[in-house]
Order: sequence, then C-alpha cells, then structure tokens
Amino acid sequence: MSRAVHEESWVGGYRDYDLVKEFVAALVAVTLLTVGLAFVFGSPDVHQITLAQWSNASPSDFLATAATELDRTSGSATYGAPYTHDPSAAQKLGPITPQNWPGVTKPVDTVNDFVVMPLRAVPGDTQLTQALGTWDATSPGQRDSWAKGYDSALQTASGDPAKVASGSYGPVPVLLGQLLRLAQSGGLDGALLEQGRFYMTDYTKPLLFLADGTYLEDKARAEHLGGDQWGMMNETGNYPGQPWLWLYTFWYQVKPFSTSDNADALVWGLMMLLTAGFVLVPFLPGIRSLPRYLRVYRLIWRDYYRSVEGSRQLRS
Repeated sequence: MSRAVHEESWVGGYRDYDLVKEFVAALVAVTLLTVGLAFVFGSPDVHQITLAQWSNASPSDFLATAATELDRTSGSATYGAPYTHDPSAAQKLGPITPQNWPGVTKPVDTVNDFVVMPLRAVPGDTQLTQALGTWDATSPGQRDSWAKGYDSALQTASGDPAKVASGSYGPVPVLLGQLLRLAQSGGLDGALLEQGRFYMTDYTKPLLFLADGTYLEDKARAEHLGGDQWGMMNETGNYPGQPWLWLYTFWYQVKPFSTSDNADALVWGLMMLLTAGFVLVPFLPGIRSLPRYLRVYRLIWRDYYRSVEGSRQLRS
C-alpha cells in the first residue's frame, strides 16, 4: 500500500551563505580578541610552589607549620571531612552538615603523613633513628604533650629553633629539624606524593601542608589572588584550569559569605540551588514562558518575520 507524502515548499526568501568564509572570519576575530585581551589583562605565569622552595625561602614558617601538624592543631588536622574524622568540625548549612555526608574520602593523618612517615624513609641517620625510636616507644598522651609544648615555645620564638626556651620536648626538636632538612633537599615533596601510590599524581597532601602555612597565602596576595582581591590565575597545561570556577569563587567575595565561618557550606548550598533552578527552567511556570513574552526571537529572525508578515498583508 502506498502512502501519499505531503510536502510543503519553502515560501521564505533565499540568500547565499559561505560557511567557510564565516568560519575564517570568526576565527580571525576571536584570535585577535584573545591575543589582545591576554596582552592587556594577562595573568602571571608562576611556576609551581614546592615544599623545597617554601622551606628554603621561609624556614621559620615551615617549622612553625610542621609543629602544628605534629600536635594536630593545623588547618588540615582540624578541618574534618573529607580529611579527618571530626564531625564537630564540619561547616553547617542551617541544621544540617553536608560536609559529613560523603564521610572521610581522603584520610589525612598530619602526624604520620606529614612528619613521621617521611622521616622513616631517611637512611643512615643515627640521631634521627633514635628520635623516632623514642617517639614510637612513648604513649600518645606524652607525644601530644611534647608536640604542643614545642609548638607553643616555637611560636614564642617566632619560628626560630635557636631561640626556643628550654623545656621538655622529647625528640620533637630533632624530628622537626630533620624534617626541615629533608624538605630543603626536595625529598619531602616526593615522600608526600608517593605514600601508598605507584603514580605520583595526587598532590592533596603537599597542597594541604603548603596551605597550612603563611608562605603560599603571602605569594597569592602578592599576585593579587587573595580572597578579597578578586584576582584569578589561569592554570597552564591543565585544561580547562581555574576559569570555570569563577561563578563558584565569586560568592566568596561578597557578604555574607566573605565574613561567614560557614562560607564553604553556604556557597555550596547556593550553587546547588542555582543549578537546580537552571535545570528546572523548562518546568517553572512564568520563567519558561519568558521567551514568548519577551519575543527576542523575533529580533533575531526579523528578516523572516518581516517577509512572512508582509506576504500575509498582501494576501489580505
């Protein structure tokens, strides 16, 4: 059985269109615009900051930070999920704590991961071996007492171990001194990257260690990249890099997010709300009808509507 096919012929106008010419013109325009804007507003190309660079440039800040890692008072040690098991540390979104929902997915033990385990890999150092033996043979309570005591004394001495007042610190001064030497030699960077992994591509632990000190923040502020400076640096060689985060990080610059202790949770909640609103646009009454009311499409296809409406007027 055959079926008749109803076809309607095009009644609109025709005009030549050169796709290749349009593509080349757009490519040239975008290239010139990109190069021009990059020249005027280009961000600095700063090399990766390493633990070796930090420990050589600011040994006092490195030691002060390492002391907080050892007594578990650093930002990483007290952040909670996804790094540590501390439900009370989670940021809140009203009565709920979304930070705790996934649990500890990247466990970090600042004492062992940042200090003790890297030092165990240092060969042929009798003093270090004895210090580690004393540390291992001591109760956790005594270790905390030594670490907190030395951390407090080091802060009083502005991070200079030579000016630390005498006290009961156990092997802590030796451990931190050896950790500083390991970091300055570049060995600590590799030690933190290789823990439990064959491929050294997870920079979580080195970045957390760096972020706990003031050196990384000072570097960022010098490049106008601080949270209150509205700066942004493109990450070279890792597409798409950081620019796609602009909408997320934008909210950290304005109140109440910029002054809230729960900024991470609040910004996350807001972004989830905006995302849901974007996804649900086709289902929201009034919002979904805006194109029909605004009639922007008639401006875009004005030639078509002018010709169609003109032909209708002629027929009438």
